[in-house]
Amino acid sequence: MEVKGKRKLLDKVSILEGASPSNPFVFSRMFLLWAFLGLVGGLIAGIYWITLEFLTHQLSAFQGWQVIPLMAGAGLLAGLIIHFIGDPGEIQLIVNNIRFNKGKLDPKNNPSMILSSLLCVASGGSLGPEAPLVQVTGSTGSWLGKMLRLKGEELRSLSIAGMASGFTALFGAPLGGSLFSLEILHHKHVVEHYQAIIPAFVASCFSYVIFAFVVHLGFGPIWDLPAYEIADKFDFALAVFFALFATALGWGFIFLTKLFKTAFQKTAFPIYINTLLGGIILGVIAYYFPLTRYFGHEQTNHLLEGQHTLVFLVLLLLFKVLAISVTVTSGWRGGFIIPLFFTGATLGLIIHHFMPEVSISLAVISCMAAINVCVTRTPLSTTILLATLTGFSYFIPILFASLTGYFLAPKEPFIASQLKEESGK
Repeated sequence: MEVKGKRKLLDKVSILEGASPSNPFVFSRMFLLWAFLGLVGGLIAGIYWITLEFLTHQLSAFQGWQVIPLMAGAGLLAGLIIHFIGDPGEIQLIVNNIRFNKGKLDPKNNPSMILSSLLCVASGGSLGPEAPLVQVTGSTGSWLGKMLRLKGEELRSLSIAGMASGFTALFGAPLGGSLFSLEILHHKHVVEHYQAIIPAFVASCFSYVIFAFVVHLGFGPIWDLPAYEIADKFDFALAVFFALFATALGWGFIFLTKLFKTAFQKTAFPIYINTLLGGIILGVIAYYFPLTRYFGHEQTNHLLEGQHTLVFLVLLLLFKVLAISVTVTSGWRGGFIIPLFFTGATLGLIIHHFMPEVSISLAVISCMAAINVCVTRTPLSTTILLATLTGFSYFIPILFASLTGYFLAPKEPFIASQLKEESGK
């Protein structure tokens, strides 16, 4: 009966194998598959986001010294989930599977990823939900492709389209989310898997709509920056100048993360002990600097709207970088893109203290772009994402800052699997 059921499914979906000869448009029946994947991805992201907001609201009641036992307990529980249910891996594994495992993302560890990441993000870890969403939606695309017996680039494209639907749902930027899912796969070849561009665009658009409908998310920027007008041709040079500081900060973050990774590996403790230790460290940091708690989605606006001293901003920056590094290396699950944007915004405010005559928006967004690109190697999509997330209407200064972060990044990528070539399988 099971075999007959699969054959029946394959018979029904066989109509997706191309366009009808009588169809005068570019429209293909594969469009329906990409759209369906986008709808499913948006629905998954919506349910995840609603659950995350509920848990975050409940756990946010723990304040002051209470954050230390809370985050220690959350780390221990997340580690136990990973230890007993399965290790879902990190972004490096996703990139590696897309490039060298024929685009196959295994969905069997999705329960572990969902449960552990919800605990880590909701309790206040310095990682966001972008990586868990990409893993779950990408593996959903991979599973759907295998059900339809797709192979090669068709299967890989469906996995990438699933990833794009997850990125887009969180960032609210269909174009930026699509390009990010392609750019992050390689450290220099932006369109290595160019066949996936249109599937990613289609899935992203449908994911965007369904996610906005499910979570009642408002359309428009999520971070409030003062309006910016290009005052002088030297503004582009200023964007590059600010990006130099952010790129240096990116180097510092990469170095610190590798240092902590080596330290945690040398302990040879089980994953749940590492996540427990990470939770204690994160709790202590959050006790003294509450703005370091959480991944920065709402905290970035609090940062931009507040009046902070230079000393506070410098300490906040240092401890936020420390918190992200500990979260990444101790086994906590989540993504580091939005936290890096937060650190960039903090650095931009520090620079503005020394150069108050310069537009605060230009300083902030240049630093946000450069540090993220230095770590992720995604100049095009980062430019588009930041323009969408901040309402910054001038792409060129952001692009200048992004390219600075890209070309001055360490030769060895932070995401090591970006560097591998096809022959290194």
